[in-house]
Amino acid sequence: MFIETETTPNPATLKFLPGQQVMDAGTRDFRDEEDAAVSPLASALFELGDVAGVFFGRDFISVTAGAGTDWSALKGQVVAILLDHFVSQAPLFAEGGNGIAVPAEEADFGDDPADADIVSQIKELIETRVRPAVAGDGGDIVYRGFREGIVYLTMQGACAGCPSSSATLKNGIESLLKHYVPEVSEVRAA
Repeated sequence: MFIETETTPNPATLKFLPGQQVMDAGTRDFRDEEDAAVSPLASALFELGDVAGVFFGRDFISVTAGAGTDWSALKGQVVAILLDHFVSQAPLFAEGGNGIAVPAEEADFGDDPADADIVSQIKELIETRVRPAVAGDGGDIVYRGFREGIVYLTMQGACAGCPSSSATLKNGIESLLKHYVPEVSEVRAA
């Protein structure tokens, strides 16, 4: 088995591609060891001590190194853990563990029913145009709400904490949404 590694726009995060599906559906973002308790793989990565975040995408895993960590030493350790996991075909989640991210509908701001058509357009654009591009950079974006012309989104994986995430939100996503959905006046991180 061979695991490819790609850099991401976030210098603290590397994207690992095991050449097979990681998640059946959805994504999962682990921000600390407590979050990772539901996944033996995420837990093993955090046990390295220098890992500050783990993100499972459809066919990749993004790992964020802690501040001041040198990737030259950490990369080999991460690859070894990933190889062990995928070669042994171990489960991604412990029995009873929540295998997907919190659905956006459960964690959003509660959209106004009068905005249903606008929200539908926004969600479709995010799903078809934004999420694939963000996944290519080792992350994900989750819709959280639309209120008074403002779209609220959450960045995950390599995109969370990335120095260019503000530019991505403002220059990329905001411009796209404003172009196709005139009711959108601004995009903000939630």
